[in-house]
Amino acid sequence: MTIPIDVDVILVPQGWEYRAVRRGLDVTGAAPKVLPIPLGVRTLTTDIAQLQGSVLLMGLCGSLSSEYEVGDILLYRDCVGVSKESELLVRSCDRALTSLVDNKLQPKISSVRGLTSDRLIWSAAEKCQLHQNYNAAVVDMEGLAILEALSRSGMAVAMLRVVSDDCHNNIPDLSAAITVDRKLQPLRAAFAFLRQPRAAFRLIRGSLRGLKVLRQTTTRLFYHSENENRV
Repeated sequence: MTIPIDVDVILVPQGWEYRAVRRGLDVTGAAPKVLPIPLGVRTLTTDIAQLQGSVLLMGLCGSLSSEYEVGDILLYRDCVGVSKESELLVRSCDRALTSLVDNKLQPKISSVRGLTSDRLIWSAAEKCQLHQNYNAAVVDMEGLAILEALSRSGMAVAMLRVVSDDCHNNIPDLSAAITVDRKLQPLRAAFAFLRQPRAAFRLIRGSLRGLKVLRQTTTRLFYHSENENRV
């Protein structure tokens, strides 16, 4: 009988990513605590800062490398970013917890370095440049801050992402649609989509694919059954 991985808390960006993870857990026998986090979290809320145990950060990401396409499942070895003082930061994920996730999802998962950015990376040209500069495979907006803070507190943290946009094409520039408290304003996002319809179509299609894989991956991770192949 297969056993779900032992995770105390799942952190996932609020909105559709959070809903996908919740739906994935609905069909499992496991019930880890699931907390939504703001897009591009910079500081931890009280609830997150006081967490104890093992934490799995899940969500979508953008590819920086032609090696990874929409729908690919990626597990971070480490995460890189730049501090406010322009210092290069590299933080490793917990090896034991990462190995458990890796073993559970093989052969459908790849191990990578992730890059955390404080802003949305929408340009294909910039993605290529970031890949060269940091040797990172994917980019997100939350990983490093959470990994750095929780690891410093002695917590085991693993990070799993699903690619929702590739490195070959631009996506809409949604910078103006993200508020200071890191929430996406639907009306401004809609205007950005109207200005760049082809890019918007690619983003929507990729996000739907990524969310589906995120949901399925959540179920596979936490499914407790004698016949795991049904998931």
